[in-house]
Amino acid sequence: MQYLEKDIQKTNQQKTMRSILKLIVLSLIIVSCGGNKNESVDSLIAEGNIEALKEKRSALNEEQRTAAMQVKKIDSVLELKSGNKNLPLVSTIVVKDTLFNHYLELQGSVETKQNIVISPEYNGLLERIYVKEGQRVNKGQLLAKIDDGGISQQLAQMETQLALAKTTFERRQRLWEQNIGSEIEYLQAKAQYEGQQNSVAQMRSQVGKTTIRAPFSGTIEDVIAEQGTVVASGQTQIMRLVSLEDMYIEAEIPEDYLTSVSENTPVTINFPILNKTVDSKVRQASNYISPSNRTFRIEVAVPNKDKSIKPNLTARLKINDYTSEKALLIPLSVISENADGEQYVYIAEGEDTPVAKRQIIETGRSQGQNIEVLSGLSNGDFVIKEGARTVKEGQELQIKN
Repeated sequence: MQYLEKDIQKTNQQKTMRSILKLIVLSLIIVSCGGNKNESVDSLIAEGNIEALKEKRSALNEEQRTAAMQVKKIDSVLELKSGNKNLPLVSTIVVKDTLFNHYLELQGSVETKQNIVISPEYNGLLERIYVKEGQRVNKGQLLAKIDDGGISQQLAQMETQLALAKTTFERRQRLWEQNIGSEIEYLQAKAQYEGQQNSVAQMRSQVGKTTIRAPFSGTIEDVIAEQGTVVASGQTQIMRLVSLEDMYIEAEIPEDYLTSVSENTPVTINFPILNKTVDSKVRQASNYISPSNRTFRIEVAVPNKDKSIKPNLTARLKINDYTSEKALLIPLSVISENADGEQYVYIAEGEDTPVAKRQIIETGRSQGQNIEVLSGLSNGDFVIKEGARTVKEGQELQIKN
């Protein structure tokens, strides 16, 4: 800033000197023409001598051209002595290698595999509902009961018959081990006991279907059916159970990123509504590419310790698909393109009198307002930023920074 103020003061002094010299030259010209120039012209006009007036006009025009040439010479000498060449004023940035992370940005919504509507496995009257909306339940907890239509009494009778068959089989087995009785009686008792066991197991399974239990721990979001209604197996919706433990986001990735986005790739998840950002990783990457849109599917785990993230919540994903430890970054605004489609920038070369040099570059990935330069620039180059669109190849520069 101090250098810039000194340059401005120097320029003002030079302009003042030029003005003084111009006045001096004009004064000398006026003196050389004589102090009675106006009287001489007036007298010639009064005389009406046309030839004399023409000669006077020619003389004055010649004096004016001579004065203009002398002023121009003075300006040239002043510029040469002062070094002021009306150089374009530009600013530069120093190219330095830095860590560069590129992100693939997508949008998705939160999902959970534990978000289900519970339906009955048995036809009958919905006898009892044991929970209410918003209630927290544990895995295996009883949620509702359907009238079994008397099959529980049948089960009790079958269990009594099973006990008898078991006693008979155990006695036949002890006798057979003592070589008492026939083998056929032993085998019949064994078959009857095992058959009764299977019948009881089947009946217990049927009775078990009359009770509705929580398949996992979660929250009852909605009780849909009312107590006392008749429900149908696999059709009637009883209630919705949701767990916020196993949350994830599913997204479709273009096949161009197949090698850069895989399992354990870092992901930053932003929830605009919650004003919250969490870090995660890709927990699953599909091995199948959809032929319709040429994409593959990924799942990103969503940490949700405070339970603030809900299913179907909108999220923005930033997937770190590329990292360079020593990347050369420049602003996109300084890049131009020639008729051959080549990209180029201007750099400032030289210390005492820097000049502009056009440099062909090859660029890579961009992020925000910056882009990575793969070739054409080196660490420490001075790239022209402000004024990059107005300078020319080989032009001397005045750098304000």
